[in-house]
Amino acid sequence: MAQIERTKNTARNLIFGTMLTMLQIFVPFVMRTVIIYILGVQYVGLDSLFYSILSVLNLAELGVGTAMVFSMYRPIAEDDTVTICALMKLYRTYYRVIGLVIAVVGAVLTPFVPKLITGDVPTDINVYTLYLIYLGATVMSYWLFAYKSSILQAYQRYDVISKVLLVTTCLQYAVQFLVIWLFKNYYFYVLALLGAQVLTNIFTAICADRLYPQYKARGGLPRLEVSVINGRIRDLVTAKIGDVIVGSSDAIVISAFLGLTQLAIYQNYYAVILAIISIEMILFKASLAGIGNSLVVETKEKNYNDLCIFTLIVCWITGVCSCCLLNLFQPFMELWVGRELMVEFPVVICLVIYFYLFIFNQLLQTYKDSGGIWHTDRFRSLITAMVNLVLNLIMVQFWGLYGIILSTVLSMLVVGIPWLIQNLFTTMFEKKMLLPYIKKVVVYVIAGVLACGATYYICSFVNVGLIPTLIIRLIVCAVVPNLIFLVIYFRMSDFWGALGFLNSMLHGKLNWLLSKKNRVK
Repeated sequence: MAQIERTKNTARNLIFGTMLTMLQIFVPFVMRTVIIYILGVQYVGLDSLFYSILSVLNLAELGVGTAMVFSMYRPIAEDDTVTICALMKLYRTYYRVIGLVIAVVGAVLTPFVPKLITGDVPTDINVYTLYLIYLGATVMSYWLFAYKSSILQAYQRYDVISKVLLVTTCLQYAVQFLVIWLFKNYYFYVLALLGAQVLTNIFTAICADRLYPQYKARGGLPRLEVSVINGRIRDLVTAKIGDVIVGSSDAIVISAFLGLTQLAIYQNYYAVILAIISIEMILFKASLAGIGNSLVVETKEKNYNDLCIFTLIVCWITGVCSCCLLNLFQPFMELWVGRELMVEFPVVICLVIYFYLFIFNQLLQTYKDSGGIWHTDRFRSLITAMVNLVLNLIMVQFWGLYGIILSTVLSMLVVGIPWLIQNLFTTMFEKKMLLPYIKKVVVYVIAGVLACGATYYICSFVNVGLIPTLIIRLIVCAVVPNLIFLVIYFRMSDFWGALGFLNSMLHGKLNWLLSKKNRVK
């Protein structure tokens, strides 16, 4: 049985994933600023509108990619080239159909696009032409060799995908900046997006062929296996729909009940949280295929120990980030948008709790996706989303913005996370492991609360001007929680397991520290 070099691949994925995420966070902000100052704010609005429309159309994917990549884990572990090739052929067929569905539905929606735009459109813009270019970029992302990226994902080579995206995205932004600066032509700007998508698919396909030339889209699968894959896709549908509801209901309810000003203020805070989430998500994405491979070839005990180690790492990182958000949010917002667009501090506390729960939930989701337990978990996401929506509509009446954020927190804390943990430990691990795991999580949460409390107390004495306050508080948040976590976790076996994982990624540079493990015991 073949084993993927999980630790080595995770390290590579983290490095290049981080680089790509930094690019995708900061450069679009610069580009939006350039568009606003050179072309006008209406063009930014058009950009956001079309991305929103096409995001809904992308629901047609309905988890096909996740299901297909999961189906490759076992044949890769068993060196079953014939099955992998057949899976790639099936994946290619599915993606061609999805691209066709998006093209047809998108074309049908074309006459209605102007009705989604309130106010005037720039005089030099034909909305239909612009929309069709965006639609073409989306369709091309499925039609042009898109299936070949599956083999890179299944082999945990997200670093290759990240490298391709780094090159094509940098080229895209460079061309877009030049055409806006020199020609002030928005059509050229959008065509650069279409060109970048074409190059991304072609370069990814070339890399996949060079790394894994033995895999071609050929052959067929038994009907029973195709039926199993289709069943996995059906099970992923509810999760997709649930994620869309959770991702959009808060903003819709805020807009409907509290107004656009409150929505704008909320989105300012949420944008910062989303940037941090996207950075932490690199760890989960980088580890996904490695965890999937481990679940196939390793014992339940080994995988449970890995889960405990990952949980400690995630809770440590998230705890430090939570301290930063708690103490830096308000001075940063005052510096960025001014006091008139700030929320009260209790709302910040609610947002920090939401952030912590969201990241922990993503850890569990990563194991769920790696283990492919979508059938067992098929209703959880949708029911959690419906609970969130109902609580939103009720609690906003009494507590406004507090109620909306608290409803999301409660839906995750009472329904989503406990249900997901239960599903993991009844399908992938053993029930006897559940209570010890929960005890560990409780310890991590208490440690996080202590760290937040300590940093808040210290930072409350730091008010020496916005920029100095931000710098000093950042130093406090970088030092204090790490010291607290070190003291609490130092004698835990998972702490040394986490160090061993980090040591593997650093090619043995922490051997001197790990040699002290026996002395501590």
